[in-house]
Amino acid sequence: MAGQNISKLFLGIVLFVLVACTSSPVETPPVATEVPDAPAVEGRTIVFGDISDDPGEVIEGTQPFADYVAAQLGDFGITEGQVRVVATADEMTQLLESGEVDLYFDSVYPATLISDASGGQPILRRWKYGVEEYYSIIFASVESGITSLDDLPGHMIAFDNQFSTSGYLLPTVTLVDHGLNMVGKQSYEDTVADDEVGFVFSFDDENTLQWILSGLVGAGATDDYNYEVLFPDEVMDKLVLLAQTESVPRQVVVARPCIEPELLQAIKEILLAAHEDEQGQVALDTFQTGRFDEFPEGIEAAQDRMREMIEIVQDIPLP
Repeated sequence: MAGQNISKLFLGIVLFVLVACTSSPVETPPVATEVPDAPAVEGRTIVFGDISDDPGEVIEGTQPFADYVAAQLGDFGITEGQVRVVATADEMTQLLESGEVDLYFDSVYPATLISDASGGQPILRRWKYGVEEYYSIIFASVESGITSLDDLPGHMIAFDNQFSTSGYLLPTVTLVDHGLNMVGKQSYEDTVADDEVGFVFSFDDENTLQWILSGLVGAGATDDYNYEVLFPDEVMDKLVLLAQTESVPRQVVVARPCIEPELLQAIKEILLAAHEDEQGQVALDTFQTGRFDEFPEGIEAAQDRMREMIEIVQDIPLP
């Protein structure tokens, strides 16, 4: 339904982008006219993009690193770094496709959807929070009586949002692979049949935790960092871990389509070496990033597995 329509919209743009990048201009005969000297070329800006409902926080953390990268791209006429923050995946797709955003950073699920839709190129892995990979944890409260995935039919589970890698895609694939029938619901108060696992979106990991502790849902999902580090110590003895998903890259960097190969190579070299430079490390710390590196198994392998998982969730009815 909604998930299918969104995915079709994204994938429908790809052919247009490829044509736009490869089409040649129409040749016209030269006209013998005298033209004035061209004006001096103004400095270019490299633009970093992100999706968030808190643009101020994102810009504050990202701007120093955008400035750091821009300062090393003078040979390409780049004199300034800028940060663009939008609220939706559709907006980011359009900005990449139009060339208004040069680099976009996100977790692998939305990054794959948006790169496929815009024609963008995943280029590197980002160690957000200093972590190269992460996974999801499916958990319940001790009081719920749920002790395994087999106990979930007839109950409601809370996910973050439909574009979350750790808060929706990974746990949903794990549950489907376990043979469970996943059905989206509008509210945690909706009825769940005995042969289905209902799911609702909490839109925040803290909400997921509170809904579980309050008995509003039977189970929930979050990433390993939230579960193992951020959740308060006093609640951990009230929770039971049901399953751990497979791991995926923590985040990826997507470059806009049609970016000049020489500029792209220069950007990659700057990102890969930033953690070895004193100024770069300071900027990375503000950007909550340990380092950037190549995908160990290759970009294609990482994307192929992600597309397999996307195909699994596409047919699940959303609330």
